[in-house]
Amino acid sequence: MRQSRCAGDRPRRSRFGRWALLLALVANLALVGCGSSTPAPAAAPVPSSAAAVGLTKSEPVSVDVPSIDAHSSLVSLGLNADKTVQVPPVDQPLQAGWYRYGPTPGEVGPAVVLGHIDGNHRKGIFWRLHEVKKGDEVVIGRKDGSKATFTVTRVDQIAKKTFPTEAVYGNTTDPQIRLITCGGAFDPAAHSYLDNIIVYGTLDT
Repeated sequence: MRQSRCAGDRPRRSRFGRWALLLALVANLALVGCGSSTPAPAAAPVPSSAAAVGLTKSEPVSVDVPSIDAHSSLVSLGLNADKTVQVPPVDQPLQAGWYRYGPTPGEVGPAVVLGHIDGNHRKGIFWRLHEVKKGDEVVIGRKDGSKATFTVTRVDQIAKKTFPTEAVYGNTTDPQIRLITCGGAFDPAAHSYLDNIIVYGTLDT
């Protein structure tokens, strides 16, 4: 797992010092996991005035990405005090969540689902999200009993410091999905991965 690579390069220390530092770092990673540095939009996305066909509003209850064998129920996520989007509990790395201030999956606009790459010494629900390819399916179970199936159109890995807020949260004229997790190198000083993996998809019609 990635935890074994999180220590990075550091000055040569005594054998005891190296092990103490490694154990402390692993302990911190178990608590921090993917972190919560995904910015929120300035305002909640709203359906475009352009004519579009979407599903009626219904809260999502599950996410399935068959190509990477990722399956999870969904918990509701809001905002942290610093206006970043909340993430699921790091001690439950296999739990995904959806951003409740955006459209529900299947409505016109970008619905956002977030999950950890790892945490608590385990692989997370989106450990393999970087392996998703254009044309793969994302299936969202909805509270009304229906399913919204999306086809992946793009997969990006991008530095967190240049997170594409408008591309992720900006209004669209059709129903779309975004899956987000952490990726890239792990920064031991910040206890966080440097990049985000973002999957984009559109609703099958």
